[in-house]
Amino acid sequence: MVLAGTGGSRMLRILNIRLSRVAVLSQLMRVPLPPLVTPRVLGVDDFALYGGIYGTLLVDATTRLPLTLWEGRDAEQLGRWLREHPGVEVACRDGSLTYRQGITAGAPEAVQVSDRFHLWQDLSRRVQDIAAAHRGCLPAALPTVSEDDPPPVEESTENAAADTRAGRHAQSLFEAVQALIRTGRSHSSVARELGLDRRTVGKYARARTWQEVVRRPPRKPSTLDPYLEYLRQRRDEGQHSEKILHEELQTKGYLGHYQRVKMAVAPLRRGLPIDEPRERPPSPREAARWITTHPHRRGPHINDRLPRLLDHCPELRTAHDLVRRFAAMLDNRDATSMPQWLKDLADTGLASLTGLARALREDRDAVAQGITTPYNSGVNEGRITDVKLQKRIMAGRAGVRLLRHRVVLIAHLRRRHADRPTVSPR
Repeated sequence: MVLAGTGGSRMLRILNIRLSRVAVLSQLMRVPLPPLVTPRVLGVDDFALYGGIYGTLLVDATTRLPLTLWEGRDAEQLGRWLREHPGVEVACRDGSLTYRQGITAGAPEAVQVSDRFHLWQDLSRRVQDIAAAHRGCLPAALPTVSEDDPPPVEESTENAAADTRAGRHAQSLFEAVQALIRTGRSHSSVARELGLDRRTVGKYARARTWQEVVRRPPRKPSTLDPYLEYLRQRRDEGQHSEKILHEELQTKGYLGHYQRVKMAVAPLRRGLPIDEPRERPPSPREAARWITTHPHRRGPHINDRLPRLLDHCPELRTAHDLVRRFAAMLDNRDATSMPQWLKDLADTGLASLTGLARALREDRDAVAQGITTPYNSGVNEGRITDVKLQKRIMAGRAGVRLLRHRVVLIAHLRRRHADRPTVSPR
């Protein structure tokens, strides 16, 4: 059942049973499926079948066993199944309009529950969109540079970049893209004329100077950073062997590779300073993660930078306050403040949050059930992981009928073995 065709045939050869993969599959398909019992709590979710085609999986949320699956995710097919199997009282789903319509048509008396994980995920995506739209505010999260700190030397590196072939190429592309953008042309039109990718045109269009395009991004901190001063000291003392330096650092607790030490001291051989790490502004995804993380789980790094970012950007401050209010509703399992929260969400004037408020308002009852009830789609997600495993074993060569047969049978087989009493060895 688990190994199916080719794998099952190979396993049977070890037992001196010669069967082809076709014969094994034929025997597998003759195994009857267990009788389908209509569940009281039904889980509905979709999964990627192949090449942009999706399928629908139904799960008994009480027994955690899959019921059936089919190709497609249309409302008519789901409604037909629910009419043929009456008795569903609770239906757990994501925010899909298709599944909402199918459940309403097939089981109008069932209570629909919008999964809170998907609600939180959707809200987090909207916060990331706001952070991306206000990307210029993100550097405000960095600590302010003290007057005693030496200013970064960038003019010499920019002038050096202008003398390189890459710098001249970037400068010419920047001027060409900016000239066409100023005439009102779209990014796609500019990309077609210059023979560039649309994302490359967008990068040059967003840049204020051509140096921003070729400027090397700040180096990320590494585990070698605490030992950089020791490396400088040992080089000044005359120790130029990277292997010996690496061995000395190992005695001090460094666990990194020798090649990293060699790359770090390479500038010293050319008379240049060691490349110190410079902190980068947070990306929109990082800023969204800071905002959606519970305050008690934020580290000192986030607690130091997030207040500066929120003070600088009122839009992110608004998003942060709304996220924390929604998190409080989830923590307390209380949806009484949801109407006011949806109103404030729509009144922000931010397109991302306004669209979310409109979608949640249309599905208000299911959202309230998702906040207040213990039902969720966690069982669905676990079973979809099993479906993906069986798909990989079949390498995409089998059809939906065999996939359905194996997913249902394997789940019941595991349950049967898990419920079997263990016999202790004598």
